Amino acid sequence: MFQDSPIYDRLVAERGDVPAQVRREAERVNRELEYVMRPLQSLGPALAPERPSSPGGGWQRAALPPAPGQRSF
Repeated sequence: MFQDSPIYDRLVAERGDVPAQVRREAERVNRELEYVMRPLQSLGPALAPERPSSPGGGWQRAALPPAPGQRSF
């Protein structure tokens, strides 16, 4: 990435190769997620929770109470 950069080389010497550490951690998290998600992928949509086809199908929004000093109709 920054092969010929003395500033980058000095930062790596002082702080470590942070981009490489982040890359390794991201790859580790990705592997863990693939492992965890594998059983769900094999089940497919058969066990996926059903969602209402339209907003409002199966739920209602509760009205907010009137603000102090405001009349309700």
